[in-house]
Amino acid sequence: MEAIVIGAGIGGLAAALSLRRAGCDVTLVEQSPRFTEIGAGIQLAPNATRVLRRLGLLDAVAAHATRPSHAEFRTWSDGAEICRYALGRAVEEEFGAPYLQVHRADLHRALTAGVPSGSVRLDTVAVGIDQDDASARVTTASGERLRADLVVAADGIRSAARQWLFGADEAVFTGLAAYRALLPAGEVADLDLPDFGVWLGPGRHFVHYWVRRRELLNVVAVFEAAAGRESWTARAEPGEQLGEFAGWDTRVRSVLERAGRMFRYGLHTRTPLTRWHTGRVTLLGDSAHAMVPFQAQGAAQAILDAAVLGEVVAAATPAAVPDALGRYVRRRLTAATSMQAASARAGDDFHLPDGPEARARDARMTAHAAEHRFLPQSTAWAADVLDERAPS
Repeated sequence: MEAIVIGAGIGGLAAALSLRRAGCDVTLVEQSPRFTEIGAGIQLAPNATRVLRRLGLLDAVAAHATRPSHAEFRTWSDGAEICRYALGRAVEEEFGAPYLQVHRADLHRALTAGVPSGSVRLDTVAVGIDQDDASARVTTASGERLRADLVVAADGIRSAARQWLFGADEAVFTGLAAYRALLPAGEVADLDLPDFGVWLGPGRHFVHYWVRRRELLNVVAVFEAAAGRESWTARAEPGEQLGEFAGWDTRVRSVLERAGRMFRYGLHTRTPLTRWHTGRVTLLGDSAHAMVPFQAQGAAQAILDAAVLGEVVAAATPAAVPDALGRYVRRRLTAATSMQAASARAGDDFHLPDGPEARARDARMTAHAAEHRFLPQSTAWAADVLDERAPS
């Protein structure tokens, strides 16, 4: 079986590894001329780390990660604790895999190390896909036509392949933007910060946690905005974040001030699809189901897509690829689409104005933490998509 994966982000690399594990000869096509350290923190819940263990990469990722003991939710103005949810050892015992917080570059590096360099085509831009009953072909900007039994489009939230397959469909701006930064531990050592904090306020929320074994504090500050560019590298105006978070707890403002000029990006999603594949070509990850990050499941859902894809392809012949992709979509579409919706609802809940609705939310969260111990999205962590009968 020959496969082409378009896009060497988290989802594309995980797909390449899962397909190689399934016995495929994989070509990974990436438009960037080189891999660079980009992005910031990613949270990996047990549904994702379980897949990394299956791929033989969990130890490599965990070596550079942080394992928070719990998550604290706090009020915006004075930092009063609303509730806390168990993570750490409790999560590992309950769900059979750890909850990790990791720098995106460290996760990307671990995934990249598992893909033979000869399988990766950097500086290669895909400009079209076509197919017939026997094969699928990717056309590159240089005019080359690459043939395979299967094509996986993991080309991100701005997926060109999605438009080639299903027509014009742009990413949707959510009305929210975020500042982000990484601060060395020494720059915030004097602040009384929880190890993993989520601060909730009217129209805004603020998240921080440690990555790189507590060497760096990852900071994300989400706010309502009239417009926002989807970019890893766009910079906010100097001090802009302090105006957006005026009146917030002094610890939050101290972190934002010490962060200096922060990166700023608009939060976008994609409209849910009723199918992800056509014949021998399928979408995966953000190209299929880009979501806001308020359940910390974007990367995890792409990794789960890759795991299921590998399983269905392992059981298929080249002639049966279209049927296998149909099984992949049936196993993943509902769950991923549900997580998209849950993430959007969480953002609405986080941003309630002070008053009765916010107090009712806080009471619900406190009751849930007391009864269930774990974050509400932990129901998704327990839904194991892996076929444990499949060989490791």
